Amino acid sequence: MILKHTIKPLILGALTCISALALAAPQSGLTPFAATPKSLTKAANWPSVQYDSAIPNMQSVLGYSVGERITSHPDMLRFFEALQQAAPKQIKLFEYGETWEGRKLIYAAIGTEQNIASLGQFSTDMQALSDPRITNKSKAKNLMNTLPSSVWLEYSVHGNEISSTDAAMMTAYHLLAGKGDATVDNIMQNSIVFIDPLQNPDGRSRFIANYYSTVGMMHSSDRLSAEHNEPWPRGRANHYLFDMNRDWLAITQPETKGRIAGMNKYRPLVVIDLHEMGGDESYYFAPSAQPVNPHMTQAQIDNINLVGRNNAKHFDANGFDYFTREIFDAFYPGYGDSWPTFYGAAASTYEVASSRGEVYRRMDGKDLSYEDTVLRHFVASISTAETVANNRSKLLKDYYQYQVDAIDAGKSDKKERVFILPNKRDRAGNFKLAKLMTEHGVDVYQTTEKVKMCGETYAPGSYYIDTAQPRGRFVKTTFTQQVDMSKAFIKEQERRRERKLGDQIYDVTGWSLPLMYNLDVNTCGKGVSGDHRLVKMTDTLEGKVTNPNATVAYIVPWGDMAAGRFLTAALQRNITLKTADRAFTLDDKKRYPAGSLIIEVAANDKAIAATVQDLAAQSGAIIDGVNTSWVTDGPSFGSNDTHLMSAPKIAIAWDDPTSSLSAGNTRFVIEQQFGYPVNAIRTSTLASADLRHYQVLILPAGRYHSGLGQAGAQNIKQWVEAGGVLITLGSATRFAADADIGLLDIKRELAIKEEGSAEKPDDESSTVPGKAYVNREDLVKDSENSEESPDFVAGILANVEVDQEHWLTAGVASEVVGLVYGNDIFAPIRLASGKNLAWFKSEKDVLASGYLWQENKKQLAYKPFLIHQPSGNGMVIAFTQEPTTRAYLDGLNVMLMNAIFSASAHAYVAR
Repeated sequence: MILKHTIKPLILGALTCISALALAAPQSGLTPFAATPKSLTKAANWPSVQYDSAIPNMQSVLGYSVGERITSHPDMLRFFEALQQAAPKQIKLFEYGETWEGRKLIYAAIGTEQNIASLGQFSTDMQALSDPRITNKSKAKNLMNTLPSSVWLEYSVHGNEISSTDAAMMTAYHLLAGKGDATVDNIMQNSIVFIDPLQNPDGRSRFIANYYSTVGMMHSSDRLSAEHNEPWPRGRANHYLFDMNRDWLAITQPETKGRIAGMNKYRPLVVIDLHEMGGDESYYFAPSAQPVNPHMTQAQIDNINLVGRNNAKHFDANGFDYFTREIFDAFYPGYGDSWPTFYGAAASTYEVASSRGEVYRRMDGKDLSYEDTVLRHFVASISTAETVANNRSKLLKDYYQYQVDAIDAGKSDKKERVFILPNKRDRAGNFKLAKLMTEHGVDVYQTTEKVKMCGETYAPGSYYIDTAQPRGRFVKTTFTQQVDMSKAFIKEQERRRERKLGDQIYDVTGWSLPLMYNLDVNTCGKGVSGDHRLVKMTDTLEGKVTNPNATVAYIVPWGDMAAGRFLTAALQRNITLKTADRAFTLDDKKRYPAGSLIIEVAANDKAIAATVQDLAAQSGAIIDGVNTSWVTDGPSFGSNDTHLMSAPKIAIAWDDPTSSLSAGNTRFVIEQQFGYPVNAIRTSTLASADLRHYQVLILPAGRYHSGLGQAGAQNIKQWVEAGGVLITLGSATRFAADADIGLLDIKRELAIKEEGSAEKPDDESSTVPGKAYVNREDLVKDSENSEESPDFVAGILANVEVDQEHWLTAGVASEVVGLVYGNDIFAPIRLASGKNLAWFKSEKDVLASGYLWQENKKQLAYKPFLIHQPSGNGMVIAFTQEPTTRAYLDGLNVMLMNAIFSASAHAYVAR
C-alpha cells in the first residue's frame, strides 16, 4: 500500500498550483459549492447548491480534497463508510464480494429515506416488472406509477483509469450533502442511484503503488517520465490480469460475479460504465459508434441518446469538449456497458482523457490535471442521474415493454425458439454452460424424462432454453452461431481496407458460447411440453464411482474437465496413475477413449477406494471400478502405450515482454479451472535460469526477441532436449519459429499476392522502368507492398480439424473451435521435424462465427493450429493461436491439459 504520510508532504509542498485548490472543510452550517476544489465550482449547472456540514466531505475524512490526490481503496472505503454513518437513512452500503487479493467490493444505494428503507421491496417490484409472465400489464402499470427510476454508475473497472473513483465519491457526497438545488432534489425524489465506486481494487492498488513510488520533488507532466509509464503488468487488469470489462460474458472473476448478482437483484434502468482514454482526447459519451448489436432495441438506443443529449447540455454549459459516435461501439455483449442491455437497461460507456497521474502535458502544450478528469466524470454522473430522474415514467414503461417484446420475439421465432444441449458428450461442459446461463439470469431447464422436440428425441438430463422469456434476446445473442454486423458497416470496412485505412472493428466479432465450449446445440421452433427441472445456481455436478470397492483398477474416461479436475487433484494427492495413448476395450464390455486414466489398486495405498470416491465428489467425474485388466482391443494396462503420470512442475513466463493478458488468462485457466499450481518466472530470469527441476514451460503471447533473444532461446532449447516440454501460445509461436531462434521448424507466411502485383523494386537503383497506367486500379496495384503480413483480424471463431491418432489430442473431439486474432498464419511443419495435429478447415468452412476477410479465409485454410515437434528427450508444442483468451474457450481445455500433463508423461527426463 502507498505510504501516504511519507509522500504527501513532498507532493503538496511542491505542487502549490494544486494544493491551493483544496479549501478547508467547513466547521458548521451550510457551505457554498466553492468549498470543493476551485475548478469544480465551474460546474455552473448547480450554482445554488450548498453543502450540509453534517455530511463529511473528503477533506474532513481523508485530509485532502476532491481531485487533490488519487484515492486508495482503503480511503475510498473509509469515505463511503463515513457517509453512511452520517446519513444512514439516505445511503446504504452493500458488500458484494472480495477480490483475489482480499479487498472488499462494495456498492452504495443513495436515495430518499423512504426509497432506501424500501430497497427490499424495490428489488421485489423490479423482479415482478421484469417478468410479464407473472405480471400483467395492469399490475405492471400500478408498479410503474409508484416505483422510482434507477441508475447504476460503475467506476474504475480498469485499475489505472483512476479518475472515476474520486468522481464516484464526489457524486455520492454531492447527492447527500447538496441542499437547495433542484437537480439534487429531483434525483433524490425520483430515483435510486447505485454507485459501484471501484470495480477493480487490486489493479488500482497496483497502479497507485507504482505511481507514487516514482514521484520525485514534484510531479512531472512529461509523458516520458516514469510516472506516466507503468511497469508490467500495469494497473489495468485485476490480480489474474483479466481485462474485467471483457469478463461479463464468461463471468470468471469474483468481481464480475458479484456485480452481476447485484444488477440482477435490482435491475437498474440505466447503467453507465466510466472509463479513461488517452490524455490527448476530450470526453466520450453516447450515442455509440457502429456497429450496434442487432438484438438491442430502438427504445434502448433512444433512451441512452437522451442521456447523451443531457450530458451535452451540461458539457456545453461548462465549456467541456466532447465527442460521440466515433470509437466505442455497442456490438460485443460482454462489456459492462452492453451486458445490462440484455436484461432491458439502457447502457453506455463514458471515457475521459486521462492524466494517468496528477498532471499530464498534452500534445497541445496544456497541462491536464487529475482534478480536471475527476470534474468531468462528476458532471457526467450527475447529468446522467438527472436524465434518469426526469424520465422516470418513460424508462420504466420501456423497460417493461422490453420484457414483453423479448417474450413475443421468442414465441414468433419458428426456427430458433428453443436451444437444446443434448448432453451426449462433455457432460461437464454442458453443466457448466447451463449454470453460466443461470448466473446471467436466464431460465434454463433440464429434462426429467424423454422429450421429443422438432422430430428429435432427447434423453433425460438434456438442457434446453426457451427464448420466449425476458432474457430471450441475451440467449439469442450468445447462443446463435452468427450475429451479423450491419451490411453498411461491413461495406465501409471493406472500402477502408481496400484503401489501406485500417478497419473500425473494435473487438471480437464472434462469441457464440456453444461454439466456444465446443458443445452440440440443436434448435427447435416450438415450445417444450412437460414439467421439467429449472437449473439452479446451487446445483453441483455429481461425481460417481461404479463398483467403488474394485479389486483391480479405477478407470476415468478422458474427454471433459470433470476428468481433468480429477487428474490434477489426484496428482497432487500423489496417486499413482497412468494415461492410455489409444482407446481400449475392457473385457469385451466397455470402450474407453484415448487418454483415459488408469488407477491400479495394487500400485496405491489401502485408502485408494476412499480417495477415489472423495475426488469423484470434488471433481464431478464418472469413474468405473473394474475387477479385471483383461483388454480385448487397444493397449493393455501394462503396454508401452500407457504412460505413468507424475505431478509436473509448471513454469510460465512472466513480466515483460509477455502479454499480461495472455499470461494472466493462462495462469488463471491452469490454476482456477484446472486446479493446479503454476510458478511465474520473470522472462529475464528464464534467459539464463537452471530449469532442470521444471517439466513444463509455457510462453504466453509476447514479444520475446527483446526479453529472451538468442541466448535465452538457446538455454530453453538445451532444457527441452534434456526432457522439458515447451508450450508456446499465439505470438510466442512467432518467436519460436524465427529462423534466428531455432526452437520450432516452421515459418510464418506473408500475405498471398495476386500474380504480377507490386513488383519488388531494385533498391540499388535510383530509377525504375517506365509504365503507362490505364486507370486508377493500375496505380493501386503498383502501390502495394511486395511483402506484407495478412490483414489483421479483430477476433473470430474458426473451425479446426483434429488428428485423432495422437496422444496429444486424446479425448479431443474431431472438430473444435478456436479464436483467431491478429495476422499470424504459419506454414505446416514438415514430417521430418514433427506433426501438424490440428489445422483450420477449408476456405468454405473455416469461419465458425464472426466476420473474416475473404483473403484470410483463403490463406488460413488447412494451416496448422496445433503443432508437435520432438526435440531430444523433450518437445515443443505450439498453438498458433491462444487457447486461453479471456478464459472462455472451454472447448480447448482438454487439448491444453494434454499439452501439459500428457506431454510431461511422454517426455524422457530424469526425475
